Amino acid sequence: MSPLIFNETMATYKKKYKAEGKKQEIQMDESEFETAGVLNTLDETASKSEQWIEKNSKPLFIALIAIVVIFLGYLGYTKYIVEPNEVKASNELAFPRKYFDEAATAGTGIDSLLNLGLEGADGNYGFLNVADKFSGTEAGNLANYYAGVSYLQLKDYEKAIEYLSKFDSDDEMLGPVALGAIGDAFADIDQSSDALDYYEKAANKKTNDFTTPLFLFKAGQTAMELKNYSKAESLFTKIKENYSKSDQGRDIEKYLAAAKYAVK
Repeated sequence: MSPLIFNETMATYKKKYKAEGKKQEIQMDESEFETAGVLNTLDETASKSEQWIEKNSKPLFIALIAIVVIFLGYLGYTKYIVEPNEVKASNELAFPRKYFDEAATAGTGIDSLLNLGLEGADGNYGFLNVADKFSGTEAGNLANYYAGVSYLQLKDYEKAIEYLSKFDSDDEMLGPVALGAIGDAFADIDQSSDALDYYEKAANKKTNDFTTPLFLFKAGQTAMELKNYSKAESLFTKIKENYSKSDQGRDIEKYLAAAKYAVK
């Protein structure tokens, strides 16, 4: 390589290196400037936050105390009022349940036993007392169920509907049975449309192999009485397709055939 070419190459290299170095230096300066800006912003934000906290420290402290008081109050209410009340209600429910259970197996004197369960005796609460005095407890809720079923057996259908309607449960069996019992009460006072509505609610409340086919069947029979044959066919078909091994499913073909024939 000639000296002239070498000198020109070196000059170009130095010029380029110097330019790139200067560019990198500018980029570093810009980066440092941006970082400083972010840090300044954070400092300003922190300073404003501290000032706000100082300014509002008293309200914040009062709010914190209020939250603690509410939380402790809730714990105290639960431990010293709710829980003891639940225990007392459960104990009170045991007395009328004894008569209710006896009525389920008694050959005679059933009405007398059911009334003792409803009204209580010897200074002990009956279902009506427990439902009224302990309305916010699980035992009070159950008392509504027992009272409703008792009135249903006593053929006091209006009272049965009243108390069963107050009962609320997501239990696999009790929830559907309570709704079905309301359906039975409506059926017994010839309010078939209401009965059908509650039988369907009972069938759909919890899906299982006992209550679902039972109340689908009752709903189907009620639909037949109302001459709503297409609905009856639909209800009986559900039993055939999904609950063929249930008690209702064994003879469902003849009910389904009757509904289909009536539709024609």
